[in-house]
Amino acid sequence: MKDLPAEHKKRIRARHVGDYLAWAAATAIVATLVYTVVTNENYRWPVVLRYLTTATVLDGIVTTLWLTVVSMVLGTLLGLVLAVMRMSPLIPISGLARLYITFFRGTPVLVQLIFWFNVAALYPHLSLGIPFTGISEPIDMNKLMTPLTAAIVALTLNQGAYMAEIIRGGFASIPPGQTEAAASLGMSRFTMLRRVLIPQTMPAVIPATGNQVISMLKETSLVSVLGVADLLQSAQTIYSRTFETIPLLIVASIWYLVMTLTLSVPQSMIERRFSRSSRRVAGGHAPVAAQLELGYVPMKEAV
Repeated sequence: MKDLPAEHKKRIRARHVGDYLAWAAATAIVATLVYTVVTNENYRWPVVLRYLTTATVLDGIVTTLWLTVVSMVLGTLLGLVLAVMRMSPLIPISGLARLYITFFRGTPVLVQLIFWFNVAALYPHLSLGIPFTGISEPIDMNKLMTPLTAAIVALTLNQGAYMAEIIRGGFASIPPGQTEAAASLGMSRFTMLRRVLIPQTMPAVIPATGNQVISMLKETSLVSVLGVADLLQSAQTIYSRTFETIPLLIVASIWYLVMTLTLSVPQSMIERRFSRSSRRVAGGHAPVAAQLELGYVPMKEAV
């Protein structure tokens, strides 16, 4: 039988007394926590089970997921544009991107949410039109900037700043020879970005993007301060009427945990797929067609 590669061989280590002590301590801690959670009647588990699938809570889950998807998609597109601007050789363009990223990463999301919700105090009326033509359409910011709109704008702008740094880090991980080979083949900058740079950044960008999706899911709980009927706001609406605060907070925590774990499964699968692809190409085991499909440009073709 052929020997397994070194990275697939399991390392065997002799157990010591410290291993058994660690297992005993961990078991004791977990058992104590489970015992107090099960036996403490103040948790009111029957109330938790009653509200776990109530219509108000389920509607809040839908709003939370919808906010996460919309803000993440728009933020990723914005982050891609900012990352390209950040790497531009033109100082004004890269400077604007750097200023944007610094501002939105340096201020809390909660402050940004409240600011955009009250932006009508600065600009009560705006005009959208073609400059120097007199063609414009007035916009009432008080009507436009609803709590849901303010939440989407704030989360998208904040997410764009973080995704810009993630994507820029992915671009930086590409060997310079790849871009040189693409340029020698006569590729335009847009074609190089689409066929060479973006596909090769995936193994570096996907894990961090998955973490950002999970962080975004949890950050949507902040929109409850604006009155958006997300999961947390739905739980707050119920316990403000029934005064069952702890059971409803447990309900919200359970659903956040379920959604987080559910998102972690496809993230792990995508990470494994891209890591296998990158290892095959890096080791030279993938055919040229597969490398081109992944966006890799073989150096010998640049000659």
